[in-house]
This record gives sequence, C-alpha cells and structure tokens, in this order.
Amino acid sequence: MGGKVGGKPIELAPMPPTDPTEHTTRHTAERAAEQTARHTARHTTGAGGGTERILAEVLAGVVKTDQVPLDSHFFDDLGANSLVMAHFCARVRKRDDLPSVSMKDVYGNPTIRSLAAALTDAPAEAPVAPPAEAPAPGSTARYVLCGAAQLIVFAAYCFLAGLVTVQGYQWINAGSGAVDVYLRSVGFGGAAFVGMCVLPVVAKWVLVGRWQRAEFPVWGLAYLRFWTVKSLLNANPMRLFTGNPLYVLYLRALGARIGKGVTILSPALPVCTDLLTVGAGTIIRKDSYLLCYQVVAGRVRTGPVTLGRDVHIGEKTVLDIGTSMGDGSQLGHASALFEGQAVPAGLRWHGSPAQPTDVDYVRIPGARCTTARRAAYGLASLLQLLLVYVPLAFGGGFLLLDLAPRLEVLVDPDVADMTSVRFYAEAMGLSLALFAAVIVVGAVTVSLVPRLLNLVIRPERVYPLYGLHYGAQRAVARLTNLKFFKWLCGDSSYIVHYLRAIGYDLSYVEQTGSNFGTEMQHENPYLVSVGRGTMVADGLSVLNADYSATSFRVSRAVIGPHSFLGNHIAYPVGGRTGHNVLLATKVMVPLDGELRENVGLLGSPSFEIPRSVERDTDFDHLREGDEFRRRLAAKNRYNLRSMGLFLFVRWLHSFLLTVLGFAAFAVYGTHGIAAGALVGASLVLGLGLTAGYYVLVERLITRFRRLVPRLVSIYDPHFWWQERLWKVPVEFLVVFNGTPFKSLLWRLMGVRIGRRVFDDGAIITERTLTTIGDDCTLGAHSKIQAHSQEDGTYKSDHIVLGPGVTLGTGALVHYGVSMGDGSQLAPDSFLMKGEDVPCLARWGGNPAVALRSDQVAPAGQTDQTAHTAQISTGAVR
Repeated sequence: MGGKVGGKPIELAPMPPTDPTEHTTRHTAERAAEQTARHTARHTTGAGGGTERILAEVLAGVVKTDQVPLDSHFFDDLGANSLVMAHFCARVRKRDDLPSVSMKDVYGNPTIRSLAAALTDAPAEAPVAPPAEAPAPGSTARYVLCGAAQLIVFAAYCFLAGLVTVQGYQWINAGSGAVDVYLRSVGFGGAAFVGMCVLPVVAKWVLVGRWQRAEFPVWGLAYLRFWTVKSLLNANPMRLFTGNPLYVLYLRALGARIGKGVTILSPALPVCTDLLTVGAGTIIRKDSYLLCYQVVAGRVRTGPVTLGRDVHIGEKTVLDIGTSMGDGSQLGHASALFEGQAVPAGLRWHGSPAQPTDVDYVRIPGARCTTARRAAYGLASLLQLLLVYVPLAFGGGFLLLDLAPRLEVLVDPDVADMTSVRFYAEAMGLSLALFAAVIVVGAVTVSLVPRLLNLVIRPERVYPLYGLHYGAQRAVARLTNLKFFKWLCGDSSYIVHYLRAIGYDLSYVEQTGSNFGTEMQHENPYLVSVGRGTMVADGLSVLNADYSATSFRVSRAVIGPHSFLGNHIAYPVGGRTGHNVLLATKVMVPLDGELRENVGLLGSPSFEIPRSVERDTDFDHLREGDEFRRRLAAKNRYNLRSMGLFLFVRWLHSFLLTVLGFAAFAVYGTHGIAAGALVGASLVLGLGLTAGYYVLVERLITRFRRLVPRLVSIYDPHFWWQERLWKVPVEFLVVFNGTPFKSLLWRLMGVRIGRRVFDDGAIITERTLTTIGDDCTLGAHSKIQAHSQEDGTYKSDHIVLGPGVTLGTGALVHYGVSMGDGSQLAPDSFLMKGEDVPCLARWGGNPAVALRSDQVAPAGQTDQTAHTAQISTGAVR
C-alpha cells in the first residue's frame, strides 16, 4: 500500500538500531535548578545597551547570519518564522545574562530594539514557579499486575455481555411473528439498557463509595477501582442523553450535587461525581471537561469542581480540580481554569489560563422552561429509545437473519460448518451487503432527513429548551455530524461536495484538494458560510447555536474568504474575523473589538501575529496556472484511490468480525453458559483483532519504516501519502485508555515509547516521529501532533518527551518540541512548535510559557476554594 506515490518512491528513513527511549535521568534535579535559575533571571540593561547586543548575537546564531540590524523586522526583513523564533526564545531562556522571552513578546515586538525595550520596561512579575518534584520511577511489577487485573475485569464484562446476549437471542428467537418479536425486543432491549446504566452506579458505590479528595499512584489497587468505575461510565448508553434532563438525573444518582434547571451538553462524564457541584440554572456547553481528577507524574489526584447558580461554561473548556465559579459568572469558549483558580460571582473570564474580560458570552435571552416540560421531554426521549431504536437494533437484526433462508450455514447451529467454503462465502456476502446498505442508507439519511427536520427551526428565533424545536435541532446536529462520511471525504476535493450536500454555504469554492479536514463539527450545517479560498486544517467546530439554561437560538456563522484555520478551533457566531486571516491552532476566536483582516491570530485570549512569512510562500507557484491544475488532478486521482482503499479496509474488518461472531454460534449454538462464554470470548478476541488489524494496516502503509521530517507543498506526492496514513482508524484505542496495552499498541505503531507510560486518552498523530520516555503521564484528551498544515504547506518534525513528563487534560504539543525530564504541561495548554522545555519546569497557557509561582496552587488551597464556592449553589443530589 505504500510502495509508490504518483509514480515516485517515497523517501522513508530506515529503522534506527538504537532505542531512543533510553534517556538518562542522572542529575535531573541539578540541571533543572540551574535552568530555572537562568529562566528567572531578569536584567535591566537599558535599550541600546548590552541587552540589544546580546539578543542580536543570539538571533544571528539562530538565523545563521553574521549580524542582525537592531531595527530589522524578524519576519518581514529577516525571513524568520515561528519555528525559528521559538528556537531563538529557547536559546535566550538558557542564558543567565538575558531576561526571559516568550513568543508573545516576539510577535508584539518584532525587532531587536523594540524587544529589548519591552523587556526592560516590563513590570516586575511573580517569580517562575518552583521546579516540579522529580517523579519516582514506577514499579514494573505493579504495572504488569495492574494490566493483568484490568484484562480480567474486561473479560468478565464481556462474559456477562455474552451471556446476556445469548439469553436474549434465545428468548427473541422463541417469538412467533413480527409483533411478538417486536414486543420481546422491547422487553429485552429495555432490560439490557437499564442494566448497562445501573451497573456503573452499583460499581461506583460498591467499589468506591463516596468520592473524596485523595491522591494515589497509578497501577495500584486504588487505581484499579478508579479505572473500573471510569470505564463502566464511559461504556454506558446514558452518554447518548447529553443535553437531556435524564442526563442530570443520572449524574445525581452517581453522587453529583446538581441544582434545578441545569443543562449539560458535554458528553465527557465526570468520573469523581461526588466532587462535582453545579448550581441551579447553569449551562455547560459541549466539549467541556470537568473530570474532577488529574494525573500528574504518575499519581491520580481527585478534587472538587464547584459551579454556582446561573453559571455559563463555554465550548472546548477545561476546569481542573480545585476550581470554582461564583453565581452568575461566565467562562468563555476555548478557555481553562487551572488548579485553584476561582472566578468571582458575576464576573466574566476567558483564556487559558482564564483572566477577566468584558465580553458577555451569554448572548441569548431566557425562555419559559418549566419542570413539567423537562420531565415530558426526558420521558419522550426515553420512550423513543426503548420503543423504536432498541427494538430496531435487537429485533431488526434477528428478523433480517430470519428472513434470509439462504444464510442457514451462518445462523443455524445444526448446519453451521466453519470448515466449509459456503460458511465464509455467506459471511462475505452478508458483510458486503450490510456494509454497502449502511453507506447508501446513511448517505441518503444524512442528506435528506436533517433538511426536513430543519424546516421547523427558524434562524435568530429564540426557542425554549426541551420541546419540538430543541429535539429537531439536536437531531440535525447528531445526524449531520456522523464521522464516517467526513472521514471518507476529508482531506480531499470531495469533502466540499459532501459539506454542500449536508447544507454548508461554500460560496464559489477555490478548490485546493484540501479545503477541509476529516473532523469538522457544527451545530447546524444549514447556517455555516465559508468564504472563497478559505482552507481549514482539521478539528473545526462551528458554534452556530447559542444556549442558555432555558433557551436556544441558531444563527449563521460566517468565516471570511482567503483565510486559513488551523487545528482544533471553536468558531462562534459573531467571530470578529474577516478577509485573509490566519487562525492558529487552538486559538480563541475573538467576539469583541474591530474586525480582524489581513492578520494572523494566536493564543487564548488571542493576539495578532503576521499573516504569513517568507517560508510559507515557497510553494505558491504550485498553486497557479497549468502546474496547479495538473497537480490538483493528480492529487484527486490519488485521493480517490485512498478512499477506495479504506472502504475496502473497513469492509474487510467488518467481514473478519462477522466470521468471528458467527463462529461463536457455530461452535456452541445459542444455548447455555458455554455459548455465552464463547460469545464473550469473541468480544475480547474481536477487540484484539481490531487492534492488530489496524496496526498492521498502518505499518504496511509505512512499509515498517519511520517517517522523516518534511517541509513540502500539499501538492507533493508525499503529502498525499500522509493524508492516506491519517485515514487509518484509531477509535478503537479509546478502549485501552489507562491500561498498559495502550503503550503496547503505540509501540507497535512505531512510537518510541518507554516503560510504564500512563496514557489516559492521548492521541499521537505521527507515531514514528514521536519519542516518549519512561514513566510519562499523558492526560485525557491530550494530543501530540508532529505536523502542521498552513495554507499550501505541510511541515513535520520530531517530538521528544523525556522521562517523567506530564501532559495535562486537553493539552496539545506541536512539532519540533522537546520537553525535559519531569517537566509538566498544564491542562488545555498549547506548546508551540520548536519550544524546548527545561527539566522539571512547569509550563502552561496558550501559547505555553513557564508558569509563575502565583499560577500554581499551593497545597491546601483547593479545599478552601471549593468550600467557599459551595455556599450559594443550592445544588441537590
């Protein structure tokens, strides 16, 4: 699959013979102390004095020139870019004769003279946070034993699921006629649904009791109980009820203190629910993480998150343990509260870490939404699930097989013969027919059904929650955000046609072949407008529905023409960006101030940077004239082959699972404990088969070789091959979060990964460009991304995390980064390309810099913060 691209061989580096995870930690504390001392040193040499001269010498060494004029613009005159200037900042930080410099300082003062003056005149700040405590090496024995225990727990769950499935199939099979089968499906499906929802609640109260503020190491007995509860919570079907009053009731059953009239739109379930307090009338919007725990240096710390009455939590936010928000306070989108931060009552904060702002993020009036209305909506949703979707899933499958008499070799245990060719032929035919039917029916459904539902929703009109219009809007969002078709068409010219089919207004598209990625999200696709010539890397979420605790409104979101949007951006209605704007990765799109045009924006809260630099225009000649048309046509042909290849890969996977499933019936039939045990075993084997299958697919594409850093045009065949590699599914990895098996899979995929690494849900995009040392901690929803796509240019480089490094929840590490031994990156932080983090340093923010001492919560502060904030919440269990 990876031999040649566009007729040209792909240049891949051979596998090195050494193990790069062998990284010594001797004298780590001494080195960290020295680096921290240098980092905190600040000199007051005046402008035009020694600081200017030394800064100029350092920059000259970075850009490889003899002399840098003091008034030369870093980007316009010297041709530097963000990666070059990141290296400059890193060199400055290592010197004890210079003040500390951040990328924000560089962008705001883009000449040596202005930078030196700004550093000299800067007000005194709190000192840099003290070094983190060096993590103790973990125990390999505990690591192995914990993994074995987790495997036993998972196998027991699969055995129970298999036993229930066999008994349910037997009971439904005894039905006579379609009506009887339907009624039995309703009964069995309802019982299975209730059981899956009740099991995590029972497990939580039996294994843990009431969550308390605590600290314990990973891979121990306390962690095993924690992981079991967390895994059961993430596997239960109540996550389908986000945005529903039933979801709030379920969290109360788990011990959360939640007041009346609370709306939670985020599917990320808090694990330590007893430590979550939410006051009446609060709204928590999607993709918000309030987990009530953190994992730092291999130790789990649980702590409270307390929200007062009428609080607003924006999209793509993270609230660490020990945080609180007073009554009527707001937290904007793409923001974070670090441990110990508290937002006073009535104030508005945004940014990462959050800081005060005047922007009002509640931009919609309330509506009358009674308790009876909430109860009726919850009951109607439950009945819809139990009377329509559940029997369709259980009874529909049974009827489908029962009405296919030619498949008796698969469904009749007395006839089934795994040694016959007919057995595999029928499995192949069935899987192929179902796969094709799902694609066709799915495409028709996604294109037509949401359009009909959208007819009842009018833009700019305020509707109360939990009614017909709310249900229609939620259904539109869910149907049009299905991942399969975006995965299939993304990173190619064909994604434009798909987005138009589901309602996007793309004006006159200037086709680039990579206009959009594979992870687009939206609230309502019929109210999204993207200007001509705009490109989106990946992970864009268009927030064109505003919510309060009682109402919602959909509005048109407009993204300006000839712009570029990086990764993981939440774009709200009213975003103040217009023509020709670069939105950097994880940027917070501003809602106030003048309309930004012909600039770049970076950070949260955002600040201006150059729209582009000289290196980013090196390939512009490939985007014009006949050469562009020729390369675009070649890219389209290659992308079509990639789409066809991975349809085949997906179907082959479904065929293998079909064979595995029917083989269980063929051996023991559909009766008894033995049959249930075999079905449970097939579930375990199915997960192992899925993991091994997709690992093998990826390694075949790379020909078992490692990637090399690249700087190429998106019209270079190497980039097309890279897009093919991104299409390999990795969703199965979620099941392995928090277990030793996740590290094993990363190693099989090519990550140079050390021993006893704790991975709570990280994503690594370029596996063979990533090195992770022993005893690292990768937080939930963190991302290690060794590439960047900016306009028409693709860039990649290595990422190295030393032993004992910690990445917080939702943190993102960009390409070319090195993190020293024991260093820590705070939650929701963005560590920019080329940064070099010292050993044991504590960094955080967007973009990340060394944290100050006042940004690190002292011991005991989080308890007091939570207690103070709980006074006026009015929350109930």
